[in-house]
Formats: sequence, structure tokens, C-alpha cells
Amino acid sequence: MRILIVDDDPLVRMGLRAILSSVDGWDVVAEAGDGEAAIGAALTHRPDVVLMDVRMPGLDGLAATRRIVDEGCDAKVLVLTTFEVDEYVFEAMRSGASGFVLKRVPPTELIEAVRIVASGESLLFPSSTRAVIERFATPAERAMPDLTEREQDVLRLLA
Repeated sequence: MRILIVDDDPLVRMGLRAILSSVDGWDVVAEAGDGEAAIGAALTHRPDVVLMDVRMPGLDGLAATRRIVDEGCDAKVLVLTTFEVDEYVFEAMRSGASGFVLKRVPPTELIEAVRIVASGESLLFPSSTRAVIERFATPAERAMPDLTEREQDVLRLLA
């Protein structure tokens, strides 16, 4: 597996490289310290997985994720951040990320998260799951308040 690590903190990149390089068959092919460099590295090195920090100087990780996905790069993006902010999770999903985990996860869980997104599955850290369910599983009346009562009935029947 080919991996790109994107984080503005060189020490964090070094730690992630040490963890991920310890797995047989995994190769960290590039590192980047900001969103613009991440896009260039993703298009040049064509990694299988991109570990993407959210908050970085210049172009942030969410905007970089969107551009990497829009450019047609086949890499799966795993957003890795210290910030447990629901809006970051929603924006990461809208941007095309395959997963979202916190930097405080143990190394074994990080390795498993990379495996999961590389296999084509999606992953959210557990405390975000409830917020995502509540946000996207709203009743039709709240999700689409402009529908008439009859339109809401039809929508319920279709669902």
C-alpha cells in the first residue's frame, strides 16, 4: 500500500511515518505540510491512502481533500485530526473523505483505520457516529419543511 501523509507538524509526520512504515507491504511515498503540497503529492505519487490533517496553514485539509477527489485521484482520504468538531466530520464527508479519526487513537487502531479505508469501506470515530446519524436521519418534515402535507405523505410512502 502506498501512503501520503499530510500534516503541518513535522514531528507528527515523522511519528505517523514510523507507525505506518512498520507494516509489511506499506510504503509512505510522500509527505506534505499543507494542502497545496498535498494535492501536488497526491497527483504525482498516486497513493492508495492519504492521511490528511484538517487545520493547516494556507489551504486546509478539507479543501485539499475536495480538490484531490475532484482531480480524479483514486486515493482514499482518511482525515486525521485533534479536533473533535462535528462540522469537520460533515465537511470531510461532503469533501469526499473515506474516513475520519482522531489523532489520539492508538497506533493499532490507526493501522486498522488505514486498512479499512484502503479496502473501500468508510470509517468514523465512534463519538461522531451519533451526530452523523442525527444529522442525516431527520424526519422528512424537518429535512424538507417546504413540502406540502400531501407531498410529505408521498415521500413517506416512497421511503
